[in-house]
Amino acid sequence: MRTLTIGEFKAQFSDVLTTVQAGESVVVCYGRKMERVAVLVPYAEFAANAGKRPLGLLKGRASFSVADDFKLTDDEFLAA
Repeated sequence: MRTLTIGEFKAQFSDVLTTVQAGESVVVCYGRKMERVAVLVPYAEFAANAGKRPLGLLKGRASFSVADDFKLTDDEFLAA
């Protein structure tokens, strides 16, 4: 993974796009502290991961179940 400052990114934009098309990710940094602000990834990698975000922080670590005999009307739910 290649890391570039904003200035380097602007100066080498065409080369960066070629690098990304070749399958490599590029990190863009900003400021004196070189704070990472963006990552350019190949579109195929982005599309493969689209829609596969885990729901919640505990996905895969915790579970729950609702008993078959659990019943609650809308009115009871709203009153709780």
